[in-house]
Amino acid sequence: MKTNSLEKNLTEGSVAKNLILFALPFMLSNLIQTLYNVADMLIVGNFNGTAGISGVNIGGQVTFILTNIVIGMAVGGTVVIAQYLGSGDRKGVNESIKTLITFLLVMSVVLTVAMMLLSDTILHLLQTPAESYQEARDYLNITLSGTIFIFGYNTFSAILRGLGDSKRPLYFVTIACVTNILLDLLFVGVFHMASRGAALATVISQALSMILCIIYLKRSNLEFDFKLRSLRFYKDRFLTLMRVGIPISITNVITNLSFLVLTTIANGMGVSASAALGIISKYNGFAILPAIAVGNSVSAMVAQNMGAGRTDRAKKTFYTGLFLSFSVTLFVFIITRLFPAQILSLFEDDPEMISNGIKYLKTFSFDYILVPVVFCLNGLITGSGHTVVSSIGGIMSSLGFRIPLAILFGVVLDKGMLGLGLAAPIATLGTGTILFIYFLSGKWKT
Repeated sequence: MKTNSLEKNLTEGSVAKNLILFALPFMLSNLIQTLYNVADMLIVGNFNGTAGISGVNIGGQVTFILTNIVIGMAVGGTVVIAQYLGSGDRKGVNESIKTLITFLLVMSVVLTVAMMLLSDTILHLLQTPAESYQEARDYLNITLSGTIFIFGYNTFSAILRGLGDSKRPLYFVTIACVTNILLDLLFVGVFHMASRGAALATVISQALSMILCIIYLKRSNLEFDFKLRSLRFYKDRFLTLMRVGIPISITNVITNLSFLVLTTIANGMGVSASAALGIISKYNGFAILPAIAVGNSVSAMVAQNMGAGRTDRAKKTFYTGLFLSFSVTLFVFIITRLFPAQILSLFEDDPEMISNGIKYLKTFSFDYILVPVVFCLNGLITGSGHTVVSSIGGIMSSLGFRIPLAILFGVVLDKGMLGLGLAAPIATLGTGTILFIYFLSGKWKT
């Protein structure tokens, strides 16, 4: 692979400046990507009411399981590519890129078929309210048909970020998001297609973002030319990608499943509680974006620096990232505590839904002052290649804390939405404790 404009060296210069310049496009890219489902929910909610919101939320959460699988593998790809780049192993970079694309292409087809066959079973298991079942089913089945586009965009974005470029994914997803909103208004508002229209708009927009990535990469000096002859599978690179990526994917999926348990409990409380949880999950997507973006940027920077043997600089990246993300999420915490009703009413003015949402946010909002620590610790440990450790922390958070506590407070003790919201910050605190102990041990340095 030739040296080209795709690559950016993150092992030199100001840590704070590099982290901000890398994290800001990453954050804006994630922010805009989050707008996909939020735009669907806002527009469907305005034209189809609470049942539409509930349906889009439930269908979107199931689709998000697939997104989390590819994001885990993509983050693994970013780390591996960045470490090879930092150590100057250009053959490793090239072979890892080809293997990652080939594997995720096959995986996207297999998962699409499997999920479409199981969609009705999944919706029944989630206790989808009868009023929103058809909306959820329509949204889920159409978005599942676009799985290959979700996988494609996230894979190509991961390659770019591994090479140090976080700006291009931002440009491509911005164009796609604007397209999504315009198509939402057309399909839902004009053609009255409800959740089917919102799902179709999402699929078309995701396809556009993937196509834009491909066009850009083809015009660069990337050796993968997107023809069948370039699909290659290198066993040793695949094993390295799996070692780093699988723990992240498993953690992401289990975390998502734990929130699906919360959704299932809320569904059992009625359509207003279901809609309230759906709205807050979308708001939460925005609220924790700075922490996610900084954490992932810490991961990419740490990976390059660890590849170059710069452990001291990797540690400094972690501290800088923690300060930056906590500064933002503290502000989010204050806003959420002061204006919960106003935030909820942006989506729907149903008094019962707003009442349920306020109860949930009263306890859930404490998560915002804890997530920066967890995401930045995860970034340091993942970037160092110790993804099994971060995976253990995430799995313990979901299976050891979030799910049992949600059932205890929300169902057994009958605390409703207030108890349901309490499960998240306690789970984050548990994960943070596990990761912090590992950080203090210094084992991440090897």
